[in-house]
Amino acid sequence: MLTLSLTNDLELAKKLYLENSIDFNENSLCMLCKNGEEILGYCLFSVTEKRGEVYIISPLEDIALADGILRSSLHVCAERNVMDVFYTDSLSEEFLQKIGFIKNKAEKRLDIDKLFKGCHNCG
Repeated sequence: MLTLSLTNDLELAKKLYLENSIDFNENSLCMLCKNGEEILGYCLFSVTEKRGEVYIISPLEDIALADGILRSSLHVCAERNVMDVFYTDSLSEEFLQKIGFIKNKAEKRLDIDKLFKGCHNCG
């Protein structure tokens, strides 16, 4: 059974941040997609009181899986009343365009409102 949830395993989260050359701090989060104990994918992101940042989603080859991982991560932001979420240079802009999640390319702002719409771009 597939599950998507934030990991409570701080060492695993730190390891994934380190492997991706991303600094880990008190705002760092890691969304895991698992099938039983097998990790199928993850999203590294951070959430502060006012802002979210998405650093990386892996793997990107399975678009539907990556879309679901992103949506789950953005849902965490929305639950914390953080609607201003941005992506960094470490996340594929091509992928975000393909799934229609870019709200403002110049600002690198994600369209968190898309959470409440369908996934018609996954094709």
